[in-house]
Amino acid sequence: MADIKLTQLSHGGGCGCKIAPAVLESILASAQEKLPFPNLLVGAETSDDAAVYRLNDNQAIVATTDFFMPIVDDGFDFGRIAAANALSDIYAMGGQPIMALAIVGMPVNVLPVEAIRAILQGGEAVCREAGIPIAGGHSIDSPEPIYGLVALGVVHPDQLKRNSGAQAGDVLILGKGLGVGVLAQAMKKGVLDAVGYRALIASTTQLNKVGAELAALEGVRALTDVTGFGLLGHLLEVCRGAGLAAEVDIEKMPIIAEARPYAEQGYGPGAIERNFLSFGEHVDFDAEVPEWQRRLLADPQTSGGLLAAVAPEQADEVLARFHAAGFGYARAIGRLAAGEARIAVRQR
Repeated sequence: MADIKLTQLSHGGGCGCKIAPAVLESILASAQEKLPFPNLLVGAETSDDAAVYRLNDNQAIVATTDFFMPIVDDGFDFGRIAAANALSDIYAMGGQPIMALAIVGMPVNVLPVEAIRAILQGGEAVCREAGIPIAGGHSIDSPEPIYGLVALGVVHPDQLKRNSGAQAGDVLILGKGLGVGVLAQAMKKGVLDAVGYRALIASTTQLNKVGAELAALEGVRALTDVTGFGLLGHLLEVCRGAGLAAEVDIEKMPIIAEARPYAEQGYGPGAIERNFLSFGEHVDFDAEVPEWQRRLLADPQTSGGLLAAVAPEQADEVLARFHAAGFGYARAIGRLAAGEARIAVRQR
């Protein structure tokens, strides 16, 4: 029992488990119409990070759920990553979490009680860091281990940040380095060293608390987090929501230092290919952009960074806020402009 590896009990891990964007779009096609509830400020129509319901002029509830199968073998770390990933959706709407419910599916005849308890304790540790309780939840006996949260938060309706509010000329700022999926795949293949593992855990357990702070800035016009669809997939959602085109500079793209050598060697989950099959026709690469960098832009980021569309005059302040909050990889990666909802990846 002690030698059981969590990642070997599931067919995928982390946000790499997500249904491919094109398949999900087909499944949810009927949900793209705005529902006839005036106080539902955000529903499923813009593929946003969470639902938002206005209670009154000063308060709105932000609600989301996120769960997945293990991305690492250590149960405590898995719980931490899953909880941070779920809470990120609240921060990406500009909200402040207030409580969570646990979603637990475990192969109870395979995993020892101690291993399951460690997963739950990891989730509880991150929620304590966020200043919220796990107030309940639901559990089932499942053939694969699954853990996550229903997360609830609050936001002032005037400070709500959708993924569709960007304007032409906005600067794109990414809060975390890319490469989580690459590191996770290297770990699963048995080639990730201890330094790389620490980098993986540091990135995936860092709470995107800065999102609630950015919500107060009028110049932050759109906000989302980069998760299973990779940077390109989530940026394309921003473009489609606002009816704009994006241009990003591959030389300015933040990459987790420990992930780069593995990316250059071709490591990465199968979700990279699934992502490209879903949205690759909407992305234009300069011929000079190497294949490993192209793949990295579609790498699924479990508990990834916030992606902000910011008025140019406030870009420096937003970057300073990211850096002050401990997001050392944060940087401006490109701009939005009038045009068809496409992404151009430039090699300067």
